[in-house]
Amino acid sequence: MAKRRQLEVPSAEALKEIEDGFARETSRSGMRPPIADVVADAARSADPLPPLAREELARDKADAMAMRAALEKGLVIQEIPVHEVMADALTRDRMNLDDDEMQELVDSISRNGLRLPIEVFEPSNPEAAGRYALISGFRRLAAYRQLNAMTGGEKFRTIPAFVRAPTSVAATLVAMIEENEIRVGLSQYERGRAAAVAVHDGVFASIDEAVSALFQSGSKAKRSKIRSFALIHDELGDMLRHATNLTERQCLRIATALRAGQGDVMRDALDEAEADSPEAEWTVLLPFVESAEGAAPDPSRGGRPKVAKKARSGQVVALANGVSIEKVSGPEGYAIRFHGRAVDSEMVDAVMDHIRHLLEEI
Repeated sequence: MAKRRQLEVPSAEALKEIEDGFARETSRSGMRPPIADVVADAARSADPLPPLAREELARDKADAMAMRAALEKGLVIQEIPVHEVMADALTRDRMNLDDDEMQELVDSISRNGLRLPIEVFEPSNPEAAGRYALISGFRRLAAYRQLNAMTGGEKFRTIPAFVRAPTSVAATLVAMIEENEIRVGLSQYERGRAAAVAVHDGVFASIDEAVSALFQSGSKAKRSKIRSFALIHDELGDMLRHATNLTERQCLRIATALRAGQGDVMRDALDEAEADSPEAEWTVLLPFVESAEGAAPDPSRGGRPKVAKKARSGQVVALANGVSIEKVSGPEGYAIRFHGRAVDSEMVDAVMDHIRHLLEEI
């Protein structure tokens, strides 16, 4: 019979070793019961907020999404620093700022604040063009900067603005011109200049394309006139000192003279005269305009050619020998026509000789 072994109580060191071994075994991957993971995930995903708080949180999320969408569309007014707006990132369509109108605007903003925010966009090259580039509101921005300077930089440091996201520079130009046409109106010359500069800057390939895009709401007749105004800027823009004072009729007459090839002599006359008023400048141009009216335009100058005036028949004198003489007048002067069977080259030469002797005696 085998001898029984008497059990002994393990020591504290032995118990510690047993517990550490058990902990190592149960911590291995796959040893945790699956139900423990399910309970832990449920506890983490549980919403401890009461129903009213959950509704408010949902509304806040919806409002944040709506605000983000409105910001992306440029529908939210933002306060932006006036010194971060580049007013000349685009070539402005308006050339002059009336001093009296500007002072009225400054006084109005000082008393009542700005009623209509400016429009800007964030250019793709902020290092060169500034953080914001101006679309519309050139006068309002100028007034804010003037007020900021008058207050020593303490007030009017920011200006309300819509930060738009135009799809292209062309869309930006359209927005700028539409705003000025509606609010203050552009002069005839400024309309043509806007189209000509857009072509020069490479935004559009031709004057026709620029006018069609920038003034798409205008009638066909209006767009045709703007093309004539653009011709004036291309030919005389650097010489005219009072171009914005030209009337529509004057602009159209100048364009006719340019198409007739009067551009070089008009430039020379403007350079020599140095007219100091709109009236004086028009006086310089008028002789060339009048000399060109009625003449056939130079096809290379563009534009629609005028229909040449037809010669008009006048008095007809019948002679006894069957020959008739007819007086004819037209844009190029007067002429005498001979009709009849007896008319030939020798007769015409003889008549020309008699006329020469007659005119020499006068």
